[in-house]
Amino acid sequence: MSPRGFVRRRPLLSLLLVLLVALGAWTWHERQALEAFPRIISAYTAKEYCSCRYVMNNSADYCLGYVKQSVPVSDFHDDPQQHRVTAQGLGRSSSAVWVGPREGCRLEP
Repeated sequence: MSPRGFVRRRPLLSLLLVLLVALGAWTWHERQALEAFPRIISAYTAKEYCSCRYVMNNSADYCLGYVKQSVPVSDFHDDPQQHRVTAQGLGRSSSAVWVGPREGCRLEP
């Protein structure tokens, strides 16, 4: 059976195969961005909460509402004595620490 005959006999399966190949090619092309995405959730939450709480001196409740996202974090810890915030989401954990009034908050490696 020629490829043309296969397409004529099974158009939906042919379309599905083309879409699958296109999805695979797009995934391969965007692999670095897709790999980095899970860390973005925890890093954003930790850094923005730290800045909201310790740089702008807002209340903890306000800052929790400020950093709330559509993809929730699974764990969150604020250590006021150390000025350190740790957030975990999508299996990745990130911490941010307040460095000082002129430097603000910094993500820890």
